[in-house]
Amino acid sequence: MLHGKALNTSPVFFLILTVVAAVHGHLYPQFSRNDTEFQHLVLHPDPAVGTVYVGARDHLFQLDGFDGLRLEQEETTGPLRDHKNCLPPVTESNCPASRRTSNHNKLLLVNPKASELITCGSVHQGTCQKRSLKSIKEVLFSTERPVDTQYVAANDPSVSTVGLVVELPDSVKTVMYVGRGYTASHPPISTRHLSSEPFFSCEETAKLAVAGRLSEYDHHFVKAFTRRSHVYFLFYRRDIKSVSREYRTYAARVCLEDTSYYSYVEIPLLCRSPSSPSRVYNLLQAAQVGQGVGLQGEDLLGVFSTHVGSTNNGPLDSSALCVFSLDELDRHINSTRDLCYTKDGLVEGRGEVAYIEYEVKSSCANLPLNTLKAYPCGSDHTPSPMASRDAMEAKAVWQTSVARLTAVAVSVREGHSIAFLGDAKGNLHKVYLGKDGGVEVYANSTIHPNSPISSDLLLDQNGSHIYVMTRTTIEKRPVAECGDHSDCQSCLSARDPYCGWCVLEGRCGQRWECQRGSMQGQWLWSFNQTQQCLSIQRLNLYNISRGEKTDIALSVEGLPNLKQGEAYSCFFQDTETPALLTTTGVICSTPDANSLPLIGPGDEFVMVTLSLRFVNVTVTETEFTFYNCSLVQELSGRRPCHGCVSSRWGCNWCIHEHVCTHKHTCSEGVTIYNQHECPCVERVQDSSLLPVNVERKITLVGQHLNLFQDETLEYECVLDVESQSVVVEASVEPDANWPSVYFITCQPHQYVYSLSVEEYPATINVRRKNNFLIDSAEDLHVTLFNCSVGRSDCSRCQTADPKYGCVWCGGAASSHCVYRDSCADEIKHTCPAPVILFLDPVSGPVEGGTVVTISGSNLGQRAEDISSSVTVAGVLCSVIHSRYEVSSRIVCETTSSGGEKSGHVSVKVRGGGVGISAQIFSFQNPVLSSIFPQRGPKAGGSSLTIRGRRLKTGHPREISVLIGGVPCGVLNIQEDQIRCRTRGSNRTGVHNITVRFGGAERHLEGSVYNYTPNPNITRATPSRSFFSGGRIIRVSGHNLDVVQEPKMRVTLSPPDALPPRRRRSIKKKKEKHLSGGQDHIGPLKRWRRIVPEVNCPKGALCHEKLYESRCTVNSSFLILCPTPAVGPEARGARVKVHFMLDSLRFDFSTVSNEAFSYEPNPKLYKLNKNDSSKPYHHKPGSIISVEGEFLDLAMYKQEVEARIGEGLCLVKTLTHNHLYCEPPAQQPSVTASRKQDGVDSLPEFTVKMGNLNFSLGKVQYDSHAQSTFPLEAQVGVGVGASIVALIVLIIVLIYRRKSKQAMRDYKKVQIQLENLETSVRDRCKKEFTDLMTEMMDMSSDLVGSGIPFLDYRAYAERIFFPGHQESPLRRDLDVPESRRQTVEQGLVQLSNLLNSKLFLTKFIHTLETQRTFSPRDRAYVASLLTVALHGKLEYFTDILKTLLNDLVEQYVAKNPKLMLRRTESVVEKLLTNWMSICLFTFLRESAGESFYMLFRAIKHQVDKGPVDAVTGKAKYTLNDNRLLREDVEYRTLTLNVVTPTAAATGGTTNQTVPAKVLDCDTITQVKEKVLEQTWKGTSYSQRPHVDSLHLEWRAGVAGHLILSDEDLTSVVQGSWKRLNTLQHYKVPDGATVALVPRSIKHHLHDSHDYMPGEKTPMLDDGEEGGVRLWHLVKASDESELPKRRRGSVREKGGERAKAIPEIYLTRLLSMKGTLQKFVDDLFSAILSTSRPVPLAVKYFFDLLDEQALQHSITDPETIHIWKTNSLPLRFWINILKNPQFIFDVQTSDHVDAVLSVIAQTFMDSCTLADHKLGRDSPINKLLYARDIPRYKQMVERYYADIRQTIPASDQEMNSALAELSRNYTAEVNCLVALHELYKYINKYYDQIITALEEDVTAQKMQLGYRLQQIAAAVENKVTDL
Repeated sequence: MLHGKALNTSPVFFLILTVVAAVHGHLYPQFSRNDTEFQHLVLHPDPAVGTVYVGARDHLFQLDGFDGLRLEQEETTGPLRDHKNCLPPVTESNCPASRRTSNHNKLLLVNPKASELITCGSVHQGTCQKRSLKSIKEVLFSTERPVDTQYVAANDPSVSTVGLVVELPDSVKTVMYVGRGYTASHPPISTRHLSSEPFFSCEETAKLAVAGRLSEYDHHFVKAFTRRSHVYFLFYRRDIKSVSREYRTYAARVCLEDTSYYSYVEIPLLCRSPSSPSRVYNLLQAAQVGQGVGLQGEDLLGVFSTHVGSTNNGPLDSSALCVFSLDELDRHINSTRDLCYTKDGLVEGRGEVAYIEYEVKSSCANLPLNTLKAYPCGSDHTPSPMASRDAMEAKAVWQTSVARLTAVAVSVREGHSIAFLGDAKGNLHKVYLGKDGGVEVYANSTIHPNSPISSDLLLDQNGSHIYVMTRTTIEKRPVAECGDHSDCQSCLSARDPYCGWCVLEGRCGQRWECQRGSMQGQWLWSFNQTQQCLSIQRLNLYNISRGEKTDIALSVEGLPNLKQGEAYSCFFQDTETPALLTTTGVICSTPDANSLPLIGPGDEFVMVTLSLRFVNVTVTETEFTFYNCSLVQELSGRRPCHGCVSSRWGCNWCIHEHVCTHKHTCSEGVTIYNQHECPCVERVQDSSLLPVNVERKITLVGQHLNLFQDETLEYECVLDVESQSVVVEASVEPDANWPSVYFITCQPHQYVYSLSVEEYPATINVRRKNNFLIDSAEDLHVTLFNCSVGRSDCSRCQTADPKYGCVWCGGAASSHCVYRDSCADEIKHTCPAPVILFLDPVSGPVEGGTVVTISGSNLGQRAEDISSSVTVAGVLCSVIHSRYEVSSRIVCETTSSGGEKSGHVSVKVRGGGVGISAQIFSFQNPVLSSIFPQRGPKAGGSSLTIRGRRLKTGHPREISVLIGGVPCGVLNIQEDQIRCRTRGSNRTGVHNITVRFGGAERHLEGSVYNYTPNPNITRATPSRSFFSGGRIIRVSGHNLDVVQEPKMRVTLSPPDALPPRRRRSIKKKKEKHLSGGQDHIGPLKRWRRIVPEVNCPKGALCHEKLYESRCTVNSSFLILCPTPAVGPEARGARVKVHFMLDSLRFDFSTVSNEAFSYEPNPKLYKLNKNDSSKPYHHKPGSIISVEGEFLDLAMYKQEVEARIGEGLCLVKTLTHNHLYCEPPAQQPSVTASRKQDGVDSLPEFTVKMGNLNFSLGKVQYDSHAQSTFPLEAQVGVGVGASIVALIVLIIVLIYRRKSKQAMRDYKKVQIQLENLETSVRDRCKKEFTDLMTEMMDMSSDLVGSGIPFLDYRAYAERIFFPGHQESPLRRDLDVPESRRQTVEQGLVQLSNLLNSKLFLTKFIHTLETQRTFSPRDRAYVASLLTVALHGKLEYFTDILKTLLNDLVEQYVAKNPKLMLRRTESVVEKLLTNWMSICLFTFLRESAGESFYMLFRAIKHQVDKGPVDAVTGKAKYTLNDNRLLREDVEYRTLTLNVVTPTAAATGGTTNQTVPAKVLDCDTITQVKEKVLEQTWKGTSYSQRPHVDSLHLEWRAGVAGHLILSDEDLTSVVQGSWKRLNTLQHYKVPDGATVALVPRSIKHHLHDSHDYMPGEKTPMLDDGEEGGVRLWHLVKASDESELPKRRRGSVREKGGERAKAIPEIYLTRLLSMKGTLQKFVDDLFSAILSTSRPVPLAVKYFFDLLDEQALQHSITDPETIHIWKTNSLPLRFWINILKNPQFIFDVQTSDHVDAVLSVIAQTFMDSCTLADHKLGRDSPINKLLYARDIPRYKQMVERYYADIRQTIPASDQEMNSALAELSRNYTAEVNCLVALHELYKYINKYYDQIITALEEDVTAQKMQLGYRLQQIAAAVENKVTDL
């Protein structure tokens, strides 16, 4: 059994492992393809073949597993023409919906017995093929026309399929078990024929029966495997039986011999976290069966993850490894079967545990107790399929939250298991599972980052390699890489359970690879922490002297025993010596010295490897050292004896031989063993200071000199001075008190050195005469000193350290500093007078504060000597003590001089003389006089010049300039001016100028500097230039005249940009080296920097280049910048242009609409192309044409300057290849320069384009030659020409008179049309602007009140039952109370009966065949059914689909294009209701707002103009039939409406609200408008009705007057009475009115219940008592208009008396233009696919496509018509014409008339037919004629986009419908609807009963009997029961 303790893994652990894997990575055999996706992987059953087969999207691959996964063969399997709803063979004719579809590999299996490869794809309904294992190209079986039983795999790429090839026991048959997820009506599990035809068919084989809805059981299969006599399937699906319907994992089992799945059982599997029991890993990702220890039982290893919808708190990527015992699983399954067979599935105290799944009509039984044994595979009498509520639970042995685990493979080695786990991030984890329950992740590697590892994780048959597959890569990796570990330590530290160390083979490998691996101690297991590599525990000797011979004993624990005749060897490095085996180890003999490696320079020993070897394998080794005492002596420096005896090797010192030896005794003299016994010189006895050139002796102290046993004691002192040895005789005397101490005296000697240093340390040693040196202390030395070094004057000499004894010696001429004893002349005790050599500075301000540096000699020995005796021009200077240098420098600060003065500097030294300077110091008073310029930008960068006198006062570095406290960087200082550069300021305005001269300040009186706002560039044009530059760029902006040095900088960069950091460094370098070089081009300077680059191709740009040009300030608003010239490498380079305005920098791209670019230089060809040396002949009056190339790429004609000599040739046109210019009338003179040169007198034609100057040749004007024509001929021609000219003139005059008349008429018409067009356009603009203002106000009102949507109940009532006064949704059940309960029970039974699809379809078809069943009845019954089935919308949809199929068949036989055009059948009304239910949410959330805004815009616009209250005609409308065809005079009034408001005290308070009305409105119209505006925050149904209120005019003193439409004051003319208006009552603008309740009890309406049906105007326009009412126009006037003029735009000449129709057209156009935006917004909201299309629309459109496919309808127009009739016509037109269906609003005839035009436009847009419009077409059609094509495109795109979106599955649609049922069922009352339905059943009772009795299925289901029971209950009807 595999066991495991839970192990949590942290992300850090994975990160470390990943890094290790990356560092020590290998190149593994790999196969990759990026053009597909790998999906399945299988191996050849024969391990000797090694072929690998890969199933991928549209491909099959055959790889050689032994040759690096080399591609042997490839087969293309797709894309193929297919559609998931089409049956193969699929062609364009039989499946128009088909398209090229990718073929995903769903199954890839090997049939070893037949040597077949089975492949199944996702296309063609998941059919399969058989291919040869030798060659995948060889197809053994494939069927072109499969039957439905041969559809194997899921035809959806996202739905899982698993398979298993099994050879049945005791049979020659081979079958294939298949598990597939839900895609159609195929069973989830089935058995398929493989060895008998028809191949792959499930005919006459077992299938798992599912009686319930297949879509509910959405299996996701993970694995199928066989064990013993059973087949197992592993999958997860929703637990239908639980309340939460969560996903769970199941294990299902069925007997191999069970051909009917009687033995089918499924058990839930539960993987639970041991650390957090509430966390459950419920989704199986992959599984593998592993062999248990000792072959006792098998285990199932599965990797599980959590689920998004799970109640667990774990993250989505949390996953775990769980291990289940298969024996325990079998026991659980058998227990479940036994419970279901013998105990009804019940367990005492726990209820039902075993049950029947998949809604199969079976149940657990109480059969005999031995049933399970008697029927091990079940029988036809045993219940099935069985399931258990008890889950088999396992604790997770390993968990991770780093990445979701996706794959598992398991291998068994040495009594333990190793699991290989793949995850979703492309990592492979290796997990050790020990038999003792230990679990450990020991390795992790990344296969393909962030690419999930496929669940097909396969070990080869030997278990030595694993095949890992991701989406695009397959890798073959060894399970262990033991060979990577070259030594035992790394092998054991790898902790790889596969690996171990082969001791006598010296390599890391698996146990089976080790020849003696089974023998004790021969193989050390890597994973065993107690195992240790063989090592030498100890040696008897660890080092010896080189060349010494001895035996070394090595102690080695655990040394393996050898076979007879085998032996170990010792190796000192590479020198072999024999090894003698002992009980504890071996003994090795040391080799000769000459066979050992040499000791390196600077070393005293060599370390060699002492190894114990078997043959050529090193078993163990250690380090061994050989040393040399002689080398110790050499390396001991000045103390050889001390170094010898103190070395770690135990060397001894031979004093007489002066050698270091490893021997214990010397052959001669004394042997020193202790470092304290070595003879040595320790120190200098007295002072170690020695003056040069003076004889001195040196006494040293030494010890143990007696050990030399000398009699003469002859020694020498040796001093090292400047690399020279100075040898001096020495005498030695012992100390009387200390016998071991000796005094060594070096004889007197004069020492000298040449270096110019004050002191020189000289090393001193003592040696035996003419022999070797005695040991000396490491720091033993004497110090030589020279007084004259660094003391050139008296003061320095006398300040020397007294220890040196230096004095100033000699006379006045040759004095110097020497040691006291060396002075032969007089010693001077007093120093000479000071000498001043230099002053800095030589001037300072009169205020003082200038720091003056005085340099010279003898300037005192300390600061106190001169602290109060330094004067500058007679003024005391305060000495700064800290900066004083002895004798050579005084630093002092001047004090105030009281005025300007000059003089010398004097220094008096205390006790000495006085020094006077040769230089003069001046106290000056600097004066500031002016500045220039007086303003500059606050960003700084301006050069400022300050003028004045004596400005060079003090030290230049102490002179600073401040502008209002902001430093100005000083550039240059002269006596009369200072130049500085301004820095940035944080504020603008005037600032004072201050100059600081050290501590003194000067202010510029009267003048200030003005910091102006920064210059700003707003625009720069043009954006192109030729390579040669010189084109003027006009830079526009503000404050540009404050810029001093404007520049244009061009940077060219290579196309492949450098990294940002590198670019920045380059830019800084460029800016630093801008002054690198200059090229003069024309009058301007260009700065450029070019850094040569090695190996840069000629002409290529390999680095950045920088070019600059200076710009000219033209004005405050304009700078002119000539573009700098660049090289041809600018072509293709990245060009960056900046404008440098002093310290500011502007990028060209930020101030221009396009990027700057350089174009090739223009080319101009010579004028005389044939011979350029000859002049060009020009005819005066003509244009000169110049040919060229690229002329207009970067130049406008205005910028080109063309000249002929000194005359200007005006450029008229500039094209890409031509320049045309107009030359002067007379030939210009040549230029002055050419005259001076004495060149030819002909002028030169030159063209200047920027920096380019073209000389195109000389120009010669042609002169007029004398005519040679005879005089007579000239006279004759002249007379004839005069006669002809006269005739032509007469004809022209006549023609002009006629044409002028025609032109005047034409102009009149044109002006009229233009005026008409202008008035319409202006009116549209004004109306639209006014409307948008009003609508914005309304939008703000909507924020508070919201759009007045109806609730669902009211919406459904108006949609389902239009025209019904009282709908069934409002009524209660109208039955006597005594029978209510019985009737309700009967209606419930009727509701249940309606759930029978057969009854419902029979009921509908029967009613529709009755002649008395009118269309109104059909619609009513359909709506009643909608209400009755509202709680079961899924079933309702199913019925709709069935009836729709019947309807399609009916129309296909006639004319399919007429289907759904009208509501003539029940199904058509059902469809209307279904769409209305499904789109209610879409209406509210998406399209409702646009529709409401359109409705309000229409109402507002119509109400703005007059509306006739009698005829309903309006000035502003879209409907020409409702157009008011009169010019009615009116004006807008604003009334102040008093509205009473309830006060908190119980009384009322009044508030006034303004309301806009028209003075031509009737009183009722005024009341409606007032109500609309004063109650605008309230929905229509909540407002009082207009007929319940009076309009009261409150006219101040005149009192209150009730206004009404008719009263005694109404105007009556004959039989016509005019309705009263505000004009009639002469109500003024601003009048106060109030709406007061009517006193009468009864009025027109007392509520606002929705009144369906046709609406009419307020007052009937018929006769009332012989009097006819009229408002704005009399009805007869309208009717007198010719009918053909009311709908046509044609005009007859004889009808000019009436108003011409164009006037009406302008009103319609004005209204249309005003509403255009709102119409567009609504259509866009309805037809937009930018947001998800309503699921119902997609589902139904797909359904129509399927119906067309089924009935072979390929005409796209027919399908388009169906879709149009089902959605736009059946739903949207209904809503557009009836806004009251969705909103709580009041509608009117004039608003409805506008909406009907818009609805008709929408309908026209949905048709494919082209509407040919002419002059006689209705105006309503003409109005939107230009917009309909655009709307049509929107509709077609809408249909096309819907078709291309992902299909909506039945499962998705059912979920959505179920949610709708839950949300809205409570809104409808089903009982009343059922009762109304029963009335129709009662009416046609006999016909329905007859239809049911004639149907055999209905008889079996007893439908007629059930209906009779219902009739008896509902109306107490006597039946045949």
